[in-house]
Amino acid sequence: MTDTKGIVVFSGGSAANNLVDVFEAVRENKACPLSYIIPISDNGGSSSELIRVFGGPGIGDVRSRLVRLIPTDPSSPERLAISSLFNHRLSSTSSVDAAAEWQLIVSGTSDLWRAISAAKKELVRSFLNLLNLEILKRARPASTFDFTSASVGNLFLTGARLFSGSFESAIYLLSSICTIPEDVRVIPSITSNFSHHIAAGLANGDVIVGQNNISHPAAATALEMPTVSTGRHHIARSRHSVDHTEETEDANFPGTLPTLRQNNIKFSKSEEEDLPAQIERIWYINPYGQEMLPPANPRVIAAIKQSQAVIYSIGSLYTSIIPSIVLKGVGDALRLTPARHKILILNGTLDRETGPTSSPYSAFDFVEAIARAGEQSRGHVWRPVLHTSHSDDSLKTTVATSPAARHGDYLMPGTSPQYEPKNSSRDSIYRQYVTHVIHLIGEGTPQVDRGRLADVGIDCLKLYGRKSDKGVMLYDPQALIGAIEAVLGKKGDAMLLSRSRRNTLQG
Repeated sequence: MTDTKGIVVFSGGSAANNLVDVFEAVRENKACPLSYIIPISDNGGSSSELIRVFGGPGIGDVRSRLVRLIPTDPSSPERLAISSLFNHRLSSTSSVDAAAEWQLIVSGTSDLWRAISAAKKELVRSFLNLLNLEILKRARPASTFDFTSASVGNLFLTGARLFSGSFESAIYLLSSICTIPEDVRVIPSITSNFSHHIAAGLANGDVIVGQNNISHPAAATALEMPTVSTGRHHIARSRHSVDHTEETEDANFPGTLPTLRQNNIKFSKSEEEDLPAQIERIWYINPYGQEMLPPANPRVIAAIKQSQAVIYSIGSLYTSIIPSIVLKGVGDALRLTPARHKILILNGTLDRETGPTSSPYSAFDFVEAIARAGEQSRGHVWRPVLHTSHSDDSLKTTVATSPAARHGDYLMPGTSPQYEPKNSSRDSIYRQYVTHVIHLIGEGTPQVDRGRLADVGIDCLKLYGRKSDKGVMLYDPQALIGAIEAVLGKKGDAMLLSRSRRNTLQG
């Protein structure tokens, strides 16, 4: 493996999967390692059932990235079959049909095994059958495993983790089976055999517990429920949660919040309702709802410290990116890394996490959320920055109008706001975490105030993308490759611009 400093990408699952080919092209051009930092706090969908019965981390995003990284050139029937197998989900309409389909897979008679060599098939089946045995051992009249919508890849990773006692070993095994290049690494943000859940604090004082409740409303959202006061904030309870009785056995500690003990949480990605207020911050909680600050996976810290560039990919800001940044050690690593470039690829649209629609996030708000998370990782209370500029005979002070500056409770008792002269923008707290913003222009994209970002030392590159069938602006892959390489200095800007479509890249 090369000793060249690598590229670190903070990302989640499905959204960032669309940019895997972009990052691979940059990696090949730079001839360096590429590390994906993936959060493990997902507790929605079929992952919730695995967590309920077996405990352990949320593995859906890790599995999704590993399978997406299967090489496709040259194409191989076996690689395509392995991708189909690990991406396959069991029946979503009937738990009986899903269980029957699972039995065909573990018995080796499913059509999904076609084109997979006998040796590899039996290796995969051995871990699936081990998991099947564990499912049978844990079955109780009041607590049986629900296979509805279960991902075969998630089931495999869980079986491998239970066998080896190590989530990292399970990832290594799946990486080997998927023939992922050695220089491409998928690193879970926390290395653990336990579940790690997050909570979100809103500007109105509410707290939403669990990643799924933050990013996707379920049948009834946690926001509609009575709340329990925890000082300034209130923990919102979920109507569709049920209190587990003593005879219900699962992998949760006694007294665990009911919100975190649900089975097979259903949600809709197409029907997102607004949050009542903006999210202020994300933090980790123990099973009883108390805030904690777990340390990051040491491999995450090492990758950042050995990087030439850090990229914050597209995806859900507060459930895909921030959970990896707030971990202990990450903030210091991001500030001290030798990487000169820390690039935020701005989303092409706004979602539930960056709303509500009455007060949508701007590009500056995205940057501030990342910087605030980094300082939280360091144990520092976020202090709003007041930019100052000198006139001929007076000092003019301008208070930032971002969410952090609007809420005085970010200031610790006895402290004052932080003043930052404009001529020190290259040393600003924001630039410690983000040096460049790449963004799209078009309907529905976040508002970008280039002047305001420039005031804190952040450069912007504007791209023209294309609209999806759903009307969402998407990045043109070649243009995005050109923009990233222009920032990293792979080649001269003139050469990059000649490779891209006309008027595609502006900086």
